[in-house]
Order: sequence, then C-alpha cells, then structure tokens
Amino acid sequence: MSPLFIAMNRFTVNEGQGPAFEKAWKERESYLEEVPGFMLFQLLKAEDGTYVSHSTWESEAAFADWTKSEAFRKAHSNRLPEGILAGHPQFSCYEVVVAQEGRSAVRDAGGATA
Repeated sequence: MSPLFIAMNRFTVNEGQGPAFEKAWKERESYLEEVPGFMLFQLLKAEDGTYVSHSTWESEAAFADWTKSEAFRKAHSNRLPEGILAGHPQFSCYEVVVAQEGRSAVRDAGGATA
C-alpha cells in the first residue's frame, strides 16, 4: 500500500477579508467526492489569520490524478473575488510517515474510519 499523501495550500488573506474567504470556501463545489483516492478536506485557520487548505489522499498518485481530472478543472474554475488574497497561495505536500488514530474515531462496518 502506498503511504498517505497530504497536499496543502497556505493563504494570506487581506485584513478584514477572512469572513469573505471562509464564505467562498463554504459555498464552493469541490467535486472531491468524484475522485478516487480522496479521503479528507479541511480548511484550517491560524491565530495570525492565515489559512491552510489540507487534503488527504490514499497516495501521491491519487492526488496527481485529481490535478489532471475534470473534477479539478471544475473545482478551480470559480476564482475568489479580487481583493481577498494578499498574493498567491503557497503549495506544499507531504508523505505521511507516522499516523495515529484516536479512540473516538468513527468507523464504518468494515472498520475504516468514516
């Protein structure tokens, strides 16, 4: 089995634009559920007001397939309104080396985390 893969984008949002940024993400259509290998998406907010989009994939290959898919093109066709971001997002990716699951993780009947 390939190691889990995490892709992240760090966003610097202009002052006062946090609510508009969050609203755009909450209302967007991601199409991620259409892509094999997708596991989890989270939008994180730091105390300093920066944001990170965090997606977890079954493998680096699954993520790469997403970036070449029609679902990716559709998800990225709706750009954020001008003035929300202070520059381009900074991309980084990671191979999961160690993972630990909490006891309270929800599981489906097959034992996989839901």
